[in-house]
Amino acid sequence: MSSNDLLPADYPALLSDLKVRIREAQVRAVLLANRELILLYWQIGREIVVRQEQEGWGAKVIDRLSADLRREFPDVKGFSPRNLKYMSAVARAYPDEEFVQEVLAQITWYHTVTLLDKVKDPLRREWYIHKTIANGWSRNVLVHQIESGLIEREGRAVTNFSATLPAEQSDLALQTLKDPYVFDFLQMGEKVRESELERGLLDHIREFLLELGVGFAFVGSQYHLEVGGQDYYLDLLFYHLKLRSYVVIDLKVGEFIPEYAGKMNFYLSAVDDLLTHSSDNPSIGIVLCKAKNRVIAEYALRDMARPIGVAGYALTSALPEEMAGRLPTVDELEEELERGEE
Repeated sequence: MSSNDLLPADYPALLSDLKVRIREAQVRAVLLANRELILLYWQIGREIVVRQEQEGWGAKVIDRLSADLRREFPDVKGFSPRNLKYMSAVARAYPDEEFVQEVLAQITWYHTVTLLDKVKDPLRREWYIHKTIANGWSRNVLVHQIESGLIEREGRAVTNFSATLPAEQSDLALQTLKDPYVFDFLQMGEKVRESELERGLLDHIREFLLELGVGFAFVGSQYHLEVGGQDYYLDLLFYHLKLRSYVVIDLKVGEFIPEYAGKMNFYLSAVDDLLTHSSDNPSIGIVLCKAKNRVIAEYALRDMARPIGVAGYALTSALPEEMAGRLPTVDELEEELERGEE
């Protein structure tokens, strides 16, 4: 047996101290509150890290600590060896207790563990933490946003917002757009028609709204406008609650051409005249294309009077049905953490 596998001299004192902390947390019903649970896990992890660094704790000590805590608190999940290792990993990743209390504690432990596993860069991990808080993502939605590369896609659309909107609204509007949008919930081939794409998005409106992002409220499809005695129909019309403006989406299954910008400029003028109220901000247009030449899009938008963005979309393959059922639920993850490593 190596020296790292022997119980340190101060181990009984540590175990006793942790028992007191956990019992006090139970008495205050703190374990039912996510904020206190995260803080408790972080404190346990910090104690483990300190002893690993100062006394060279080995895996056997963590295994023993796990067994003792589970014996003392048989009805409390989360003290498996694997979860204790996650606690120490979280303590290493987030050494600032104030950040843990004020930011990290706003997401669940399962979000925290997922981020540790899937996002190695600390700045990117913090970006996803703030996005999870702002959007109320479930763990599965968080995984989807990470795997779809949201951090690379957000704010990447070609726009003329800086020239057509006040600075504050321009920044918010730009961050609202993505490039490309990922419609991996659609079972469609690459050669899809515009009407089929529109129908598919409407049939999956919940997933579509999730991909659009927080704040979008659906108004209608093929929304009718009468201008100069002629009929015009908007592919998709939304209202954005944070921007306080209508958002017109024009769907195109081919590559962007400059004429699309002129058409959208016309639509936005009509919406501003016919639909907006005095309290609304200028309407925003999104031309959603299968592909675009960024330079051409920038030239097409340069002298447009209305705020317009041009973005692409991707029809990635959805998971096969037999695989989709294998994605772990939160309960399954909790059970896995509780079982620990074999």
